Amino acid sequence: MPPKAATAPDAEAPHYHGHRQRLRERFLSGGAAALADYELLELLLYLAIPQKDVKPLAKDLIARFGSFGGVMAAEPAQLMEVNGIKENSAVAIKTVQEAALLMQRQTVLDQPVLGSWQAVLDYCHSVMAHDQNEQFRLLFLDGKNALIADEVQSRGTVNHAPVYIREVVKRTLTLGASSIIMAHNHPTGDPTPSRDDIEMTRAVKLALEQVGVSVHDHIIIGRKGHASLRSMGYLDAPKKR
Repeated sequence: MPPKAATAPDAEAPHYHGHRQRLRERFLSGGAAALADYELLELLLYLAIPQKDVKPLAKDLIARFGSFGGVMAAEPAQLMEVNGIKENSAVAIKTVQEAALLMQRQTVLDQPVLGSWQAVLDYCHSVMAHDQNEQFRLLFLDGKNALIADEVQSRGTVNHAPVYIREVVKRTLTLGASSIIMAHNHPTGDPTPSRDDIEMTRAVKLALEQVGVSVHDHIIIGRKGHASLRSMGYLDAPKKR
């Protein structure tokens, strides 16, 4: 019988296969803390895009949106503006974000909010700090200060979100809330309240007092911190002269 033809050597595996395996091993042994932010994003992206090296894409995304959190907070349409991100990858990113937010939301839902204040702050920071536009959010509490609903009342521009006091009162009464916490973000990153923030807070507080509802606080969220208008004294009754 004629000798068998020599078989072609196996094609070399793409160079990034070994890199991916090392990322997986580091993640499994040390968790997210063992990876740089772009590496954690790379780990997620290669699950959605297994056929190509996604390290440059992960770095491009963080450069475009400023941070890992900024990538997670970006809208799907914004993500898909980045070359290499298709709908599948955008959905994967947003699924991770929503799963994380759901876990945080469940830590405060039906719990006495005032006894788990740090969890409330952490949740507000997660859902608002990286938003590129202002959003005005209300947390509605029952008579035991447990969270019964969390809703975005309005979205705006980079420096303004409209607040309609009548709608705040109406929604509060519809839900039967005994008190509320207001929250909004400053996309600039600085949580310092503006004069408009302070005046709006006092106007909402006054309107809700007429129907027996209290305002526990108005929290302003920035990327690196928050401001509490109650702690700053802006929810105190004005002193009589």
